[in-house]
Parts: sequence; structure tokens; C-alpha cells
Amino acid sequence: MSAAQATFVLLGIPDVNGSIRGKAFRPAAFEAALQHGTVMTDLLLGLDPVDSPITDYERFGIRAGAADLVVHPDPETLHDLRWRQGWRICLATPSWPDGTPCEFAPRSVLRRALGAMEDLGYEVMAAFEYEIRLRDAEGHPLSSGISYSLAELGRFETFMAGLVPALEGLGIELSAVHTEAGPGLLELNLGPRRGLGAADDAALLKFAVKELAASMGLRASFLAKTASGEEGSSGHIHLSCWKGDSNSFAPPGSADPLPPEMLAAVAGILEHLPASSLVLNPNVNSYKRLVPGWFAPVNASWGLENRSTAVRAIRSPRAELCRLECRRPGADANPYLALAAVVA
Repeated sequence: MSAAQATFVLLGIPDVNGSIRGKAFRPAAFEAALQHGTVMTDLLLGLDPVDSPITDYERFGIRAGAADLVVHPDPETLHDLRWRQGWRICLATPSWPDGTPCEFAPRSVLRRALGAMEDLGYEVMAAFEYEIRLRDAEGHPLSSGISYSLAELGRFETFMAGLVPALEGLGIELSAVHTEAGPGLLELNLGPRRGLGAADDAALLKFAVKELAASMGLRASFLAKTASGEEGSSGHIHLSCWKGDSNSFAPPGSADPLPPEMLAAVAGILEHLPASSLVLNPNVNSYKRLVPGWFAPVNASWGLENRSTAVRAIRSPRAELCRLECRRPGADANPYLALAAVVA
């Protein structure tokens, strides 16, 4: 379906929380936006999760008068919303009225971090995995909380039957799904993408999960911790750096030590982890997940195939699968800012 055939096209900007905010455009208005851009208030970048204006920002948002941004659709992100007949969605890149990029937009922040890596000769490959909680309309979890249970996975069958085509319509690869050790907890593993596409997939996944769940009378949550006696919800980031078709995180042979590029990346992530936690764990609730005794890292540590550490080094006989897993982020983290923090 082309944009001209759509009933509406949702044009959205990921905000500071990772939510997608914007407007619904009729086809002719969207086509005009593709040619000339359109305008949206910069307040979209300065709202908290419950829609209250963030008053700390002086350059934009409520304290600056909620002025206009010029918004340019990114046609590569134009996709179908298969659960909304005749609707499409497209992500956008905002700029200031003078034409300079809006450096505070999360997609722009990530672009700068990726650009710095490209200046060093590396291209970033990344994938997100999310643990989400699903409850019915009365608040009852869909599963009892047995991890990797094939039997319990069947309790999510109806939801997954809708989610798979929804993600396919958005161009998102869902590689695997399994239950986790928490009531109603389901892990979704996304396929790897190069650069900005990985964070776009993550943001659109969150959007699709919440929309689809609501359409089925379910409640989907990406809250980092919903109960003190249960596992929290993570948003782990898998990462590798490439030069052309060569994965710089892959050792030459299976018996060889980890390459210096991977070890340098580990060291950099751990050195800056205290500061980057402000992005990887952005809410008060985020730190309720980071407590001893659960599968969430509480210190700056790393290990080879160690799921108790903040960074897990993963080696594989297949060079393309050698990577790092940053296990610090919760499911509540903004995927653009989280990936930018890890890359930087």
C-alpha cells in the first residue's frame, strides 16, 4: 500500500522517553510533507511519560514557548499498520526553523554517536531484546512465570498471532520469543540491524505491542519492575562493530583470545556505566530492578558468557554472532539514547 492509498499516515518523532509522538496526516498532506517538510511543536521533545512538560529545558519546550520544529519524514521508515486497516506510520527527523538539525531529538543524538563510530571506520550492528508484561483486562498475568516454558508460551498464542504480522508490516524481524521467570513476562528478541535501524525497530516494537495489546483488551507494560518479589523487565542491547563484511568483535579462530576491539569496547562501557545509567535506567522505578538476587546487574562488571554481569561477551564459531550484550538497560529505557550511550 502506498502512502497515497492510505486513510491516514502517522508521522512521528521519538521523544525523550522513547515514545513516538506526532500527527495523523491525510495522504495529500503527507506527500506535501515529504516534499517540503511540515511543522510540529518542539514541546513533543519535552514531555515526561505522563505528558507533563519538563521545565528543565531552556532551549526548547515549555520554557522556550513551545515553538515549531520543521519535521521531515524519513521515507525508509514508512510502513503499514496491519492492525489498523488503511493506516501507515513514518518516523521523522526534526530540524530548527533555520534548517539546522535539532540536536536534542533522540534520533539525532544516536546519529551523532554512530557518525563518530563511522569516523573511526566502524559500522555498528545492534539488536534489542525486551521483556514485556502482559495482563488481561482484570489485571491477571497471562502466564504464571515459568521461564522458557513451551506450555506457558501457549497462553500468549492469540497475542503472538497478531504481533507477528504486525511486526512484519513494520519491517521488523522477530527472531525468537520465550517466557521469562515472572508472571505474564514474555521476552521478544529482535533481529540485528545496522545503525539507526536497530533503535527504530525497538521504538516501533514498543508502539506495536501496546497498540495491539490494547486492541485485544490486554495491558502491556515495559515498566522495569512491577513487584518486588518478581523479575524485572530488561531491554538488553546486543552490539558488534564491523568494517565492511568483517566483524571486528570476532576472534580469528575459536581458540584465539577475544580481539582488542571487543575488549576496548567492554572497557569503555564499564568506565562510563555510572554516568550512562542515567540514560540506561532513566526512571525511579528503573532502580527497583537493579537489586541483588535477580538477573539484573548491580555493578560495573563483565564476563565471558556470564549473564550476571553488566556486559556479557559472546563468542561463537560463527563470526557474525560474536558480540557484546549490555545487560544494564531496563525495558523502560529510550532505545535511541540507550544505544547512543553504549556506542559512545
